[in-house]
Amino acid sequence: MESVGSGLAAIDWHDDRADVYLSRPDKRNAMTVPLMDDLITAFERVDADEDIRAATLLGEGPVFCAGMDLEMMRDRVEPDAGIDRNKFPEVLETIEETRQPVVVGIKRAAPAGAFELTLPCDFRIIGRNAKYGLLEVQLGTFPHAGGTQRLPRLVGLSKAKEIVLTGEFVDPEEAADIGLAHEVVDTDDVDERAKAFADKLCENAPLGLRNAKKALNAALETPLEQGLAYERQLAYEIDDTHDYREGFEARLEGREPEFRGE
Repeated sequence: MESVGSGLAAIDWHDDRADVYLSRPDKRNAMTVPLMDDLITAFERVDADEDIRAATLLGEGPVFCAGMDLEMMRDRVEPDAGIDRNKFPEVLETIEETRQPVVVGIKRAAPAGAFELTLPCDFRIIGRNAKYGLLEVQLGTFPHAGGTQRLPRLVGLSKAKEIVLTGEFVDPEEAADIGLAHEVVDTDDVDERAKAFADKLCENAPLGLRNAKKALNAALETPLEQGLAYERQLAYEIDDTHDYREGFEARLEGREPEFRGE
């Protein structure tokens, strides 16, 4: 495991998968500005690595993430706090714009800011007993790092209003039923299942994965005609590549393809 920046995030590199860890287990991985800086650096490094086809986001220790550090949140309104309010949105945008698909493992807890941290990820694997919800209305504010914008795109406006305005935890099984979580597993299996899911993605062509993610991310924000044109443009970019030819040749020859990302 390789520490990043101030050591509050880490990357475990594999052949074609990168595991990004929140690495503050003594504080249940509660997020501070240095931790957020480290997450940005970690995902920028993953994005730049041509050998990586998929990534995970995990919490070191028994808990995924307790959300924002409460002392930091209390003190940030002070004039001399020096806390950048745009830092957390930058973290989420960096994850969202990472070229590779990202699988997050949600074990035991992901409230408030930690919930929002999972939303830009492409797949969410959640533990059966996870405390997963947007609690901000119970803390005198409301989720404002994308929670009111990304969540309706995942579960619909009515269900998003219920989750945000009640401030209650979402049952993991319900999270799966409404399309918020992709799989519910035993708590002790969350991290390994997230890695296995990412490994399954890694079997596919990296150029196809990356351009498909771009097209899918644009789908809900783009008029249909414009989206279809963008989809075709991204597909045409891949046509004259080794991986395109290799994929079809391997299927015709009845063998596993050897993709190279080129």
